[in-house]
Amino acid sequence: MTDFATSTAPTDVVRRQYLASATRDLEALRATLAPDVEWTEMAGFPLAGTYRTPEGVTGNVMEKLGADWDDWTAHDDTYVTEGENVVVLARYTAVNKATGRSIDVRVAHHFVVRGGQIVRFEQFVDTAKVREAMA
Repeated sequence: MTDFATSTAPTDVVRRQYLASATRDLEALRATLAPDVEWTEMAGFPLAGTYRTPEGVTGNVMEKLGADWDDWTAHDDTYVTEGENVVVLARYTAVNKATGRSIDVRVAHHFVVRGGQIVRFEQFVDTAKVREAMA
């Protein structure tokens, strides 16, 4: 049996990323990301854009989510894996700090994992629901 903490299997790497995100462990999260990672937040999402480097991802996405939202969590529900591709059906829950409004919105994430690290990420989410909680 392979140890989950050190496994390079794509699904295990992505699961470690979600666990690190849920516990706000940015160092562990960065460890799942390749040095040249491309992390794309969907157009229309408050943090829309493509970020590179593990520090770029955590600084421009995770830290900003933490600054604007209480208890931002990506709940990873279903994994579909084919080779280096991992698609996760999930949901975001959080409370916007400025408005006090909450979200519970479905999302899909597409990860590409190579050599035991995430090299690419793309987010798909109902951005209108997120923006509605911010207004």
